[in-house]
Amino acid sequence: MKKLSVVCLVCAGLLSLSGCSHMPPEAQRAFSGGAIGAAGGVAVTALAGGSLLGGALIGGAAGAAIGALTTPQQISLDKKH
Repeated sequence: MKKLSVVCLVCAGLLSLSGCSHMPPEAQRAFSGGAIGAAGGVAVTALAGGSLLGGALIGGAAGAAIGALTTPQQISLDKKH
């Protein structure tokens, strides 16, 4: 039950910070990538029985790096590009 509470708190915290529309597109991609990566890292480590903080840090760092290093054309799902 404690792990579920931590996961819910982390997700709620990340969602509360997601409304930063004044940021440049590169920063938005890095921020959203970091948030998604941290949430994914926490979820995986909660299921696997590892350190939640470690999973959040590793997932967040990886997500932020991927978000910052991509361009809109690389992540576009539109068939025209």
